[in-house]
Amino acid sequence: MSETVKTQVCIIGSGPAGLLLSQLLAMAGIDSVVLDRRDRAYIEGRIRAGVLEQGTVQALEEAGVADRLHREGLPHDGFDLAFDGDRHRIDLKALTGKSVTVYGQTEVTKDLFDRRFADGQRFFFNVEDVTPADLTTDAPRVHFRHEDRAVTVECDYVAGCDGFHGVSRKAIPETVLRTFERVYPFGWLGIMVDRPPVSHELIYANHARGFALASMRSKTRSRYYIQCELDDHVDNWSDDRFWEELAVRLGPETAAKLETGPSFEKSIAPLRSFVAEPMRHGALFLAGDAAHIVPPTGAKGLNLAVADIRLLARALTAHYRGRDDRLLDGYSAAALRRVWKVERFSWQLSTLMHQFPENSPFETRMQRAEFDYLSGSEAASRSIAENYVGLPLE
Repeated sequence: MSETVKTQVCIIGSGPAGLLLSQLLAMAGIDSVVLDRRDRAYIEGRIRAGVLEQGTVQALEEAGVADRLHREGLPHDGFDLAFDGDRHRIDLKALTGKSVTVYGQTEVTKDLFDRRFADGQRFFFNVEDVTPADLTTDAPRVHFRHEDRAVTVECDYVAGCDGFHGVSRKAIPETVLRTFERVYPFGWLGIMVDRPPVSHELIYANHARGFALASMRSKTRSRYYIQCELDDHVDNWSDDRFWEELAVRLGPETAAKLETGPSFEKSIAPLRSFVAEPMRHGALFLAGDAAHIVPPTGAKGLNLAVADIRLLARALTAHYRGRDDRLLDGYSAAALRRVWKVERFSWQLSTLMHQFPENSPFETRMQRAEFDYLSGSEAASRSIAENYVGLPLE
């Protein structure tokens, strides 16, 4: 048994990137089909980052899904960098005139799903054997299996929004695709706890025992991380051990305000920098984690994906409304210019704030010198702030 579905854009992946693209296209009168190897409940349950640049907030406003964000999101005008107990605040508002908003990626995904279901978006969940085909022809297709039947989507374009481990990037021939990668020699052990955050703004800390981050999802829910060995396991970390280690790395002044409690989520995430070039192959366009990964230190993963989607949605809209393909033809180059700048910032902040096992005493001193320079230079702090609030979209 088989089925053929016709649409203008087939979107592979129903994370926030795929959902936002489908919403922006729908608002422009462009039809799409969205497919995912998981179901909605699983996708909404994934714990991800929660610091949104102003450009991301603006994109969600334009998509008509920002009402709850504005009610529940936490605007932040700055954040702290700490180094062996010394603190330096990056005053985002004073240095750039902009701020960021803390609002979990899980909540963004829920808001987008609610809107897309309300508007009648066509979804295929729990699909298998997804295969983009005929990408360099005038008749691209996406084949997959759904509920024991073969389905073929006939479309004009394919948007690969299916993440680092998805099939979209693998559909680009090895003779065309180039990849660039830096795998970091440590991971982040993170927990979620229903306790008020230790600070009303984020704290990034470099301690001799390793990196720590104090973050939050709301005024009553906190997210904390500590640097750990890459091959470590969550079973090695009781809540008590985690809290003890976090307190040491944040320092006694901050630790005195720390409200501990039982965690309800605990996981270890590896860190990597990754870029795939080009981000277009024929009718296939990559966006988000399918094309690039940034270490979470700079809070850029979701924001970079949204920037891709804004560029891609504009390009597709120009094509269908005015038969103007200049933005489509320039999508990969425009996206990659921004991607590499964001990769640079995330790499820079990661290099500054973590303990690297291979670092010599000289390199350790250089980290300290960099922190001292930031602390005393408004220009250096402004550079950090400009990147943190988000670079302009081309």
